Amino acid sequence: MTAYALAHLHTPTINEDVLVYLERIQATLDPFGGTFIAHGPDVEVREGDWPGTVVVIAFPTLSAARSWYDSPAYQEILPLRTDHIAGSAILFDGVRPGHDPAKMAAAIRAT
Repeated sequence: MTAYALAHLHTPTINEDVLVYLERIQATLDPFGGTFIAHGPDVEVREGDWPGTVVVIAFPTLSAARSWYDSPAYQEILPLRTDHIAGSAILFDGVRPGHDPAKMAAAIRAT
C-alpha cells in the first residue's frame, strides 16, 4: 500500500542551508522509492488556517517511509531544513485500492 510523508512548512524561507537540503534530499529518497507528489506549491486554503506550504512524498510502503526518515543520510541533512523552517511532518498509509467511504461509514455504524 502506498504511504506518504507530509510536511506542513509554516515558514518556508530560502537560505544557503535550505538550498543544500534541496540539493541533497533526492539522493536520500532514491534508495527507499520516495517520489515527490507536491513540493512547496502555493496552496488555496478552503477551510481553517494554513500558513506556508506543503510537501508530499510517496513511498511504496509505510516501512519504506519510516526507513527513509530514520536513515543516516536523511537525518544528516534534516537540520538544514528544521533549523530554518518551522513546521510539522507526518508519515501515513494511503487507502487500499477500491476504498469505499460509504462502506467505512457502515462498518463504523455497526460497531
